[in-house]
Amino acid sequence: MTTTVSALYDDYGAAKSAVDALEAAGISRSDISIVANNVDNRYVVDRPSNAAADAGTGAGLGVVVGGAGGLLAGLGMLAIPGVGPVVAAGWLIATAAGAAAGAVVGGAAGGIIGSMTEAGVDERDAHFYAEGVRRGGTLVAVRANDAQVASVRSILERYEHVDPRTRAALYQQSGWRSFDETRDPYTAEEIAAERERLR
Repeated sequence: MTTTVSALYDDYGAAKSAVDALEAAGISRSDISIVANNVDNRYVVDRPSNAAADAGTGAGLGVVVGGAGGLLAGLGMLAIPGVGPVVAAGWLIATAAGAAAGAVVGGAAGGIIGSMTEAGVDERDAHFYAEGVRRGGTLVAVRANDAQVASVRSILERYEHVDPRTRAALYQQSGWRSFDETRDPYTAEEIAAERERLR
C-alpha cells in the first residue's frame, strides 16, 4: 500500500535538505514532489520552461533552480490561482496539471488539492498545505510504501518542518477556513511580513 507523507516548510533551504536526504535514503525521485512559492522571485530560473505541457505529460519541468541536482534539477515555473508563481517538480504537480486537462497550469490549484486527496491526504490537510504555499511556504510530498513511511516521516520532520495543527490554528485566528483559489495571491511584501510574523 502507498501512503502520501507530506510536510510544509517556511524555509526553502530546509525543504531542499529534506528532498536531498530522501534521495540519499533511496526514495525514488518519481515518488517525491516539491512546490515552493516564488511570488518574491527568490528562486532563480536559469532558462524558461513550458511547465504546463511538461507537467501534464509527467516529464521533467525543464528548468534548473540554483544549480540543484536530482529531483530539484527538474524544477519548473508555473502559476497557481490563489497562490501565484511557484517552482515545482514531481508527481503531485504532474497529476494536478493533468487534472487541469491540459490547460495552462494556472488552472491547476484545485488539481493540487484533488491530487493530494486522491493520494490519501485528508482534505483539510490538503487545504492547509495549499494555504501554506500561498503564504510563502514550500510543500514536500512523498509517495511511500508501508516499509518506507516511518523513515520518510522521520526525514521530513528532521528539517524544521511546520507543525500542521499549530500553524492551522494560527491561520484560523485570522479568519482562515480553507484554501480559496479565487483570492488574490499574496504580494512579495505580504509574504515577507508573513515570514517575519511566523519567526
